[in-house]
Amino acid sequence: MNSLNSYDMKIVCVTGCLGFIPSYFVEKCLKRGWMVYGIDKITYAANERFLETLEKYQNFKFVNADIKDIKSICDCDYIVNFAAESHVGNSIINSEEFINTNIVGTKNLLDLVRFKPVNCGTRPVFIQISTDEVYGDILDGHHSEDDLLHPSNPYSAAKAAADMLVLAWSRTYNLDYLIVRPTNNYGIRQYPEKLIPLAVKNLLRGRKISLHNNGTPIRNWLHADDTAEAVLTLIDNDVVNEIYNVSGDFEQSNADTVRKIIHAFYGTGEDWQKYVDYSYVREGQDLRYCIADSKIRKLGWSPKKEFDKEIESIVQYYKNNFIW
Repeated sequence: MNSLNSYDMKIVCVTGCLGFIPSYFVEKCLKRGWMVYGIDKITYAANERFLETLEKYQNFKFVNADIKDIKSICDCDYIVNFAAESHVGNSIINSEEFINTNIVGTKNLLDLVRFKPVNCGTRPVFIQISTDEVYGDILDGHHSEDDLLHPSNPYSAAKAAADMLVLAWSRTYNLDYLIVRPTNNYGIRQYPEKLIPLAVKNLLRGRKISLHNNGTPIRNWLHADDTAEAVLTLIDNDVVNEIYNVSGDFEQSNADTVRKIIHAFYGTGEDWQKYVDYSYVREGQDLRYCIADSKIRKLGWSPKKEFDKEIESIVQYYKNNFIW
């Protein structure tokens, strides 16, 4: 790992900075001594308490704004667009905010880069944080960066649309970009609508954990710290105009994930099945996501966190520090 002083000074604008994954990325940038401008409209899923931590850094400036409404962006080297509505279940119930933020918001940011005044120097590189879900499911094998996109639900469709806007703006207006497609992220500071913190919340309240489609869907798990490192690897290698998959090297069924959560909560001897409700069926359910990420590994990145070694401490974190 490079020392702090070995990193070239960068100015980074991070949207959705109070979200789960970007909180890891922003903190890493600040510890490198980079200047970070954070934008967040502070939705229900934003971690406002984490803002107190970020504002202790002199190299951090916060802007409370919606990316679809902002009229200008700061002079910077990179815009990293983490801002997104990301819960699949919510998108199935009402997709409007997913369209507004994930598509219209991304388009607005791209136009702000496009019209950046020439006296501000070079345009920033636009880094779009996407998802493996844009490819749709795959029962065998894996998806590569060259595969066609087949999103299965409103969330992944909105993210796929945003990716297409980035590619179109690059070709039409000569914008430099990166598209990063990570797999299912886990870690601390995640809002309790996603599987791990939601499961802990239900266990704390004596409620059963709902598993859709009998817990059979398979997900590839990637720690948010490794996702943040992947984005930094791309910046450090000074690559542009490419798409990179980022995978966690680990996949398992949702039922196996919940079993490990329950055992981390109660102990391995507990009958985990009695805490699970299998009656929920989700429309448009993808069966399995899997992506190949040899492209980014050639740049020196690989995941450092192992799910089975991390899950107990993460469950204990949510158990002991739950924010209601």
